[in-house]
Amino acid sequence: MDEERILERERVQMEQIRELDFEELQVEEVDDFRDSDDDEDDDLAAFRATSHPRLSDDIGGDEHIFNPDVASLHTYLGEVEDTQNRTAFVDGGTVLKIPLFYLEGVVLFPESTLPLRIIQSSFLAAIDRAMNQTNAPCTIGVIRVYREGNQFKFASVGTTAEIRQYRRLSDGSFNVITRGQQRFLLKRRWTDVEGFPCGEVHIVEEDVPLRTPRDAFGKLVPISNLRAPSHSSTMTLSFRDTDEMSVANSEESFESALSPSEKRLHYSAVDSIMDDWTSSDDDEVVSASNIQSSGSNPFSSRSVGCLASRQDDEREDGQSADGKTPVSKGKCQKQNMLTSFRKNTDLNRFRMAPRAFWPFWVYRMYDSYYLAQRAADLWKQIVGVPNMEAIVNKPDILSFFIASKIPVSESIRQELLEIDGVSYRLQREIELLESFDRVRCKHCQTVIARRSDMLVMSSDGPLGAYVNPHGYVHEIMTFYKANDIAISGRTVKEDSWFPGYAWTIANCATCETQLGWLFTATSKKLKPSSFWAVRSSQVADDMR
Repeated sequence: MDEERILERERVQMEQIRELDFEELQVEEVDDFRDSDDDEDDDLAAFRATSHPRLSDDIGGDEHIFNPDVASLHTYLGEVEDTQNRTAFVDGGTVLKIPLFYLEGVVLFPESTLPLRIIQSSFLAAIDRAMNQTNAPCTIGVIRVYREGNQFKFASVGTTAEIRQYRRLSDGSFNVITRGQQRFLLKRRWTDVEGFPCGEVHIVEEDVPLRTPRDAFGKLVPISNLRAPSHSSTMTLSFRDTDEMSVANSEESFESALSPSEKRLHYSAVDSIMDDWTSSDDDEVVSASNIQSSGSNPFSSRSVGCLASRQDDEREDGQSADGKTPVSKGKCQKQNMLTSFRKNTDLNRFRMAPRAFWPFWVYRMYDSYYLAQRAADLWKQIVGVPNMEAIVNKPDILSFFIASKIPVSESIRQELLEIDGVSYRLQREIELLESFDRVRCKHCQTVIARRSDMLVMSSDGPLGAYVNPHGYVHEIMTFYKANDIAISGRTVKEDSWFPGYAWTIANCATCETQLGWLFTATSKKLKPSSFWAVRSSQVADDMR
């Protein structure tokens, strides 16, 4: 039923696209520059104010806001048919022999969409093989290829892609829409007799996200309860209940909850710390005014005893109250410093400490669900859309989703793909989201855009993969404003990835490398009126 609803939604959106194409557009030529910066700001505000509007929505008069859902459908490929007998996920550890597609500048993640235009005869044979193979029907492998000097290098980790939709054109070529499935390790590769690359791949067995703190803390009880009669319900406390109990126990005296042996161990540890401190600075004098006796202070009797002992020593030695006797002076200074340390130390830190082998924050570092919520919050704050709340309780899926959409260089995204472990991948993504600020040219390090310039033009997110008529796949990130970029050549309306927009090649103004394209609306009614698409393969790793 879910697939039927998705197909019905896609049909409705494609009809809306056709309606837009049939409109009589008043502007046939596209201006290379906007009239003013104010117009750009107005366009951006109008676009951001509406969350995934339909093409029929308007923001005033007859103006239309581009629907981000349209870009994710890849309508420029034309009508496509659904494939049949697709395979489900295979077990981790399974070894498959499947056709391979080497793509330069592209990193495919599970759950990501990858469009392909197959022109070469060898790869046409690869699609035919994949559609008819029995061990993994409609499955291909996607591997990132990159240049090192004059040589091509192949990544060792890739992703299987399921062929979901296809269309055979009149010239024999294929338009294909695939979706990432599972990560794999490339064991070996070879060229088939029909001329296309094949590989033996080992499907990665993904780890299961665990709530480590719940397991580590939920079945434990505070120290004070260990000496009380045990109850079965105590051992099944939830994680939140354990936290609340820790807070309640923090109101009690930390040391009053200790057994005599625990107190001796605690005093010994603190005394050893103070010995280290005082041995390094024997001349430091602790003012007696800093020591305040209190009836509730468990150390007050010890401090009073020290003072009394000092007075006795002074009287016996015939010294005055200024405390100049070396032995008594050093002894009392150390004792007074120890008392001051105990008084001024926030024992709540000890009371709130978890009753587990590692501190609470250590377990939190590897709690996939906590990290997922933190990553989702950062994504909402920095990127905005799409909303992650629907998958925040699925940390494994969310980690792949963020990795596939985060606007960083292809090499960093390949690094994310190769990370084993949900918590480790989420930690790296949080680090990237917190440090992401500027987009630089890979070749000359010129700053071409900033994080605040980012504009999401697809419901898939700020970064997506698109294929041109010649079969080259480009992953692009979109911005409403860019710096030090020069447009080159004429404006083209055909084969646009974004319906209603024409494209112009955009080069780095410093090193003249092609960075991407400028997309401009072919109608004054369509908003935003323009935006920039930057290729992730031309972006530097340093984004600070």
